[in-house]
Parts: sequence; C-alpha cells; structure tokens
Amino acid sequence: MVDQVNELEGKVAIVTGSSRNIGRATAEELARAGAAVVINAVQAKDLCEEVAEGIRASGGKAIPVMADVTDPAAVQAMVDAAVKEFGGVDIMVANAANRSNTPFEDLTWEVWKQTIDISIHGTFHLAKAVVPALKARGGGSIIGVGGMSSLRGSPGRSHVMAGKMGLNAFIRGLALDLAKHNIRANQVVVGTFDTNLENNPSSAAGNVKRVEGIPLGRLGKPQDMANLIRFIVGPGAEYITGQTIHSNGGAYMNL
Repeated sequence: MVDQVNELEGKVAIVTGSSRNIGRATAEELARAGAAVVINAVQAKDLCEEVAEGIRASGGKAIPVMADVTDPAAVQAMVDAAVKEFGGVDIMVANAANRSNTPFEDLTWEVWKQTIDISIHGTFHLAKAVVPALKARGGGSIIGVGGMSSLRGSPGRSHVMAGKMGLNAFIRGLALDLAKHNIRANQVVVGTFDTNLENNPSSAAGNVKRVEGIPLGRLGKPQDMANLIRFIVGPGAEYITGQTIHSNGGAYMNL
C-alpha cells in the first residue's frame, strides 16, 4: 500500500495551462504531494505568479514559466528552466487547450487550426522536449487532459472533439513507445465541470440543467480532476499506462 502523504517528494512536474481552473488545482495538488511544479500559461503571467507564490507560501516549490505550447522553442525553454531550477522533470501534464464552443457553420480555419495546434501539436512539442528529461530520471509520467464531449459528442464542439480524440490516440502511442523507458502515458477525461463559478456567479441557475444526467447529482470541481491526476502520476498507479480514465460523476454511462 502506497502512503499518499508526500508521495511525490523529490519529483518535478510541469503543468500547462495552470494559471486557473483544473490546471491550477492540479499544480497545487501535486505541490501538496511534494512535487516541485512549473506553472505555465501563454499570457496570464500575473496569475501564474500568484499560483507559484501561493505554493511557495505553503512550503512548496514552484516557478512560473510563460510559454506557448505550439512554439517548440518556447516549450524547450520551459523544460530547460525546470531542469535548471529543480534538477530534472518527472511529470508532464498537458492541460492547455482551446475549449471554445463554435458551431461548424461559424467555425473558421484559424479557430480549427489553433485548437488542433494546442491539443495535438502542442502535446507533441511537450513530449519531444520532456522525454529526454524523463529518461534521464529513469522514467516518469505523461498526462493528457481530454474532454467527455470528444467521446459522447456535443454541438458546436467538432474542433475540440477532433483535437481531444487526436490527443487520446497520441497518448496511447506514447504509452507503447515509451514503456521501455519506464515512462507511463495516460489520458484523463473531464466530464461536466464547473470551472467558471467564481468568476461568474450568475451561472448557478444554468448549472441546474447541466447537472441533469449526472448520477452523482453535481458538477465536477477542479479538485476532482486534480485528485485523479495526483493518483495517476504517483506510485500507486505505477502499473497503469495507455489508459483513458474518466472523472464525470457517472455521466458517461448515462448515454
């Protein structure tokens, strides 16, 4: 049985898109587990610094690194910064994404391309940059964050669905190719989550309808996904790779 107290002590994690919501909760949870964490976003520098400062104030280790995951040079610089600051990398969580809702008739090439670039090409750049660091540490864990709509379908989400399903296939390919290096790769899938309640209190009424069809009777919280990711990257999941693991309150069953 694995002790879930500081089980990630000595580990280093990079969490993309971690200035807010699920990414932020994940970074903070990995820090609570003992990992040093790189906080990342494209533009929200003040929020990244806020998250990193909060982790350090709680006795953890964190640095903010601004980088666009679609830029391979910026991604490599972020990994290099993690290695320089903390001595290596053990965990990579590809959470950055474009989660817009756009009907196909209104979908532009620019939005389509940006979505695919972040979800698929961005994760490719992350993996290419981080795998040598993981190998140098004797293994590690790669997490892709997917969405339930890519599997169940959702109006106005064709671009997001394509990006997340491509990410799913890529993660499984990484699991097969990198297992020999003791590198695990899994995708976690977000169900219907409330990621805007703090910034949009008026969304509460609309949330009543969103809860319909969720057997557990509530929306997911960022902490729900953070808890799952903490387990999957930790020693208690060392025999889990190539899997797609959901956190949705049972909604995926209720088709």
